[in-house]
Amino acid sequence: MPEDRSILSRPGPAPDTQQNYGPHPDQVIDWYLPARPSAVPVVVFIHGGYWRPEYDREHARSAAGGLAAAGYTAALIEYRRIPGDPDAMVDDVLAAIRHVAAEDPSDRDVLLVGHSAGGHLALVCAADPALPIAGCLALAPLASLDQAESLHLDDNAVLDFLGVPAQQRRDLDPCSLPRPTIPVVVVHGAEDAVVPMELSEAYCRHHATELTPVPATGHFELIDPDSRAWALVVAEVTRVGDDINGP
Repeated sequence: MPEDRSILSRPGPAPDTQQNYGPHPDQVIDWYLPARPSAVPVVVFIHGGYWRPEYDREHARSAAGGLAAAGYTAALIEYRRIPGDPDAMVDDVLAAIRHVAAEDPSDRDVLLVGHSAGGHLALVCAADPALPIAGCLALAPLASLDQAESLHLDDNAVLDFLGVPAQQRRDLDPCSLPRPTIPVVVVHGAEDAVVPMELSEAYCRHHATELTPVPATGHFELIDPDSRAWALVVAEVTRVGDDINGP
């Protein structure tokens, strides 16, 4: 099925407020607040775009607004996207997560939600037990750098991202990292033509992690509140949140 890319150019809602977590213009967080305060986890949303500088957080504002409409406080983070300098990206994501955890006055748990390349970054973070996160939902993630590299996805995006072959950066390949100790769920459209579902299948086999395939769904529907898949995404956020909070 052809991919509907309209979410990439469709204007999303403006954030309720913004914060900087560092001096660089890309070190910023868009906060989306629900109409009523809630005790559910704070969602840190990591946008995708194959780690490329031309794709920023604006295309994920609809998803962040949709999460706020569903009752969640959503922190949509931006990060430096410098080809060949993956450590800057990871460092920014780590700093933004710590900033959100420290800034939340209700001391709620933090749930990571990442899409595509943001899903990759979320899975990398999920493997770090020192981070103040309690759960992770990865949407159509680039979960296996080896496979993404071998498939030459998005004109060799993995090599552009890392600056070296994937085998030289095992510390950034979710399949090579320790199994997360927090709840992790992977959601992937069965008809995804941008990031094949086989990458998520490889990750979930390796870590015995749950994979939720979404029939008749491509890559971008998972971040589009106007899509049929969006209700499932919100349901998965709720389910992971329930796993965090326990019975």
